[in-house]
Amino acid sequence: MSLKLSYNGIPATEIKAFLEAKYLQYNNPSFIECDPISIPHSFSETHDREISGFLIAAIVWGRRDLILRSGRLMLELMDNSPFEFIMSANENELLRFSRFVHRTFNGTDCIYFIRGLRNIYSNYGSMEDVILQGMNDYGSVKEGLSHLRLVFFSLPHSQRNEKHFADVMGGAAGKRLNMFLRTIKVA
Repeated sequence: MSLKLSYNGIPATEIKAFLEAKYLQYNNPSFIECDPISIPHSFSETHDREISGFLIAAIVWGRRDLILRSGRLMLELMDNSPFEFIMSANENELLRFSRFVHRTFNGTDCIYFIRGLRNIYSNYGSMEDVILQGMNDYGSVKEGLSHLRLVFFSLPHSQRNEKHFADVMGGAAGKRLNMFLRTIKVA
């Protein structure tokens, strides 16, 4: 007796061929260059890549061209040195973000995200370290992301800031967080 694997009546061999074709389509430089993931991939320094990946993931919804434009603007406002800016920007320099808007992510959100990131890098080393701590303490990437969210929002903040960072323990799928994980080693 031979066992035929299928999903919803589609043979496993067809599913495998489809997934392989999609892998080849999306996992190549020609696709990545016009995808928001290209922004963090343009950085060679780990912290710059991590920060830009997180910030881009926060604004990834809508048309790709607009996401790319907003993401590039956000990083230009950081002089294309996200880690250095996060760690050294004074209150006056943060004000340059007050007029930043991408859909519902506005300047207030952006300024809090910078402060939250500064807290993480000043006290924990990196976002990856916070995720790994949560994974070690609780067992999975989901718990690691939840721990990152808890640490990120440990500073006083507006409730509206929280809508831009999925609560995976509260049932959110966390699709944008998965994009972020593609920029660091955890994923």
